[in-house]
Amino acid sequence: MYFLIQIFTLYDNFLSAIVDIFQGYDISFLITNFHTEQMFKHKLVDFIIHFMEEIDKEISEMKLAVNSRARISAEEFLKRF
Repeated sequence: MYFLIQIFTLYDNFLSAIVDIFQGYDISFLITNFHTEQMFKHKLVDFIIHFMEEIDKEISEMKLAVNSRARISAEEFLKRF
């Protein structure tokens, strides 16, 4: 949910950029030549790279949290034996 808020907050800064969801992909960026003409290309690239790094970081944190909860659950279950 945090990423949706972040997307729309950053999206306001890039009014011409389109963030759309296509079948088979979770997140797609549709960037046309009009977008690259109206925006600074290096800022557009920086935005996409930063966005992907943040998603990767958040996914890694979620995986660690799931593994931690699974370990605690398994330990509690095995204490009974």
